[in-house]
Amino acid sequence: MGSPSFYPCRPFSLYGFCVPSPFHLSAIAPLLCSGVPGGGGGERPEREEHRSGELPSATTTQALVSLRHSQLVGSGVSILRSVPLTNQFRAYHEDNFILFVVNQIGVTMVSEGFTVDVTKPLVFQVGHLREAYEAWVHQPIVSKEGPRFFENSFFEHLTRTVWWVIPLVWLPVVCWFVSRSIMMGRTLPQVAILVVCGIFVWSLMEYGLHRFLFHIKTSSYWGNTVHYLLHGCHHKHPMDALRLVFPPAATAILCIPFWGLFNIVATPPTASALFGGGLLGYVIYDCIHYYLHHGRPSKDPVRNLKRFHLNHHFRIQNKAFGITSTLWDRIFGTLPPPSRASKKGD
Repeated sequence: MGSPSFYPCRPFSLYGFCVPSPFHLSAIAPLLCSGVPGGGGGERPEREEHRSGELPSATTTQALVSLRHSQLVGSGVSILRSVPLTNQFRAYHEDNFILFVVNQIGVTMVSEGFTVDVTKPLVFQVGHLREAYEAWVHQPIVSKEGPRFFENSFFEHLTRTVWWVIPLVWLPVVCWFVSRSIMMGRTLPQVAILVVCGIFVWSLMEYGLHRFLFHIKTSSYWGNTVHYLLHGCHHKHPMDALRLVFPPAATAILCIPFWGLFNIVATPPTASALFGGGLLGYVIYDCIHYYLHHGRPSKDPVRNLKRFHLNHHFRIQNKAFGITSTLWDRIFGTLPPPSRASKKGD
């Protein structure tokens, strides 16, 4: 049985970064002694309460980390290198043993053989993590303030996109493809059906791209670097509002092979309507994706979709690949298992 998940659901700000609250760190103690081979199986001790804003001592935190370290080593889990705790505050994620060290100059990610300094541009650092990159990139920093990617200001600007740019740029392109199909002889009802089919095709592409391309495992320098730019940055900084939607330039590059494929399998008027529908599906996807991270849905269908997607980020990253729906996860067997809380409610 795997160890229970640790989700820092109530972060607080420390030197400009959001980290798990002391209350949640105090909750690590019972987690350390349950669900791990050799970790004991008795009743969980009651949580120790902390006053608001009070940090647990370095000695207490180090004791918890040391206990977890010995349990993981005893159960055969590979441990990434750690550094000694001095008077710094460390927010600890229980299983991968990647430590967030917070001090007056920011946050430093410590991993095997290489230290990633998030106070400096990240893109050309992450490749050096090699095999440790996969674990590192799935330890999220929950902050709306995104990191710097490039030293060069022009390239840095290209990585930031406000969400409303997506419909502003791509909806006119959708209209052009749809009107092109009509001018080439398709009737309005035919075009409407083809657009709906294009949206459906996009939903499958959304799932496939997310599962097989965005979550490809890499360990080389350039593999890690490209993956971080493509999708890894979103898992590392899931609340970065300016890097949540795809920059139009990147989308245009990805569109080229798909437009060619549509023209191979369909006639020009059909391909235009299908591609316009697929592009409309993409616009819907990116807007919904942004809302799932930053919106506060009050109705159950959307609220459940938000919960489903946050599951993918904070609980089980190799499940729940659908963004706009759970359809393809149901078909291909990648629905996440129910959480303990939902099981208790059943």
